Amino acid sequence: MKPAIDTKVLQPLSDEQLAKYRQDGYLILRQACSADLIDVYNAHIHAIRSAEDMPQWARPRRGQQYLGDKERFSVRIFHPHKNDGFSLQMMKLPVIRGALRQIYGQEALGIQTMYFYKDPGSPGQSAHQDYYYIKNEPNTITATWMALEDVDTENGCMHVIPGSHRLGLLPHGAVRNIQEHEANLHEIEGVDLTREIPVPMKKGDVLIFDGLLIHSSTRNRSADRWRRSFVCHYIRGDSVITDQRELAPYSLA
Repeated sequence: MKPAIDTKVLQPLSDEQLAKYRQDGYLILRQACSADLIDVYNAHIHAIRSAEDMPQWARPRRGQQYLGDKERFSVRIFHPHKNDGFSLQMMKLPVIRGALRQIYGQEALGIQTMYFYKDPGSPGQSAHQDYYYIKNEPNTITATWMALEDVDTENGCMHVIPGSHRLGLLPHGAVRNIQEHEANLHEIEGVDLTREIPVPMKKGDVLIFDGLLIHSSTRNRSADRWRRSFVCHYIRGDSVITDQRELAPYSLA
């Protein structure tokens, strides 16, 4: 006889937090994931990337170009949830599932995961909106950014413009400062980026933000601190991805 599975969905957000999320376009879930679980997950990913016979899905790549061994611990892992059960369960973390259900009013579907390393000296990402990269109809794209260690302005924490999700989708162009940001992405145009504020986080905190929120990260200026993170994207259950064939929806139940 199979053991029963607890299907009760958490409701971690208060009415005040939900109102704040709708106003600002983002919210931090403090200590949403335990440090012990993060340590085990980091060690798990390290073992995969350290393996002499690294699986194809975990090999470092930029676009469709696979890179050499020296990039093992600097280039992100795309879509680990598709091949790794641990990563899939991290995407389905009950507190995140519950918060998304409160935000959406129905169940969310997971569509993307990325494990970022951000070693000392590595560049950040220029200001952008996630919906620019992941089109879905109706637009309900939401991201979670889990701090896998303490992050602040020294090691390249996230920056956001509160309330910018209400501006709609804005034009994006070439990255203007390639010393600070990755050159192979795009940067939002026509916005005063001095309005960005840093979002320092502790290990285990999760930043949830709207797919239209303007956000960025800065170069890791620390001498010896990493800034690892686990980033997921979700859509509401009635939304459909319109231009990304590799983003298959996963139930969080």
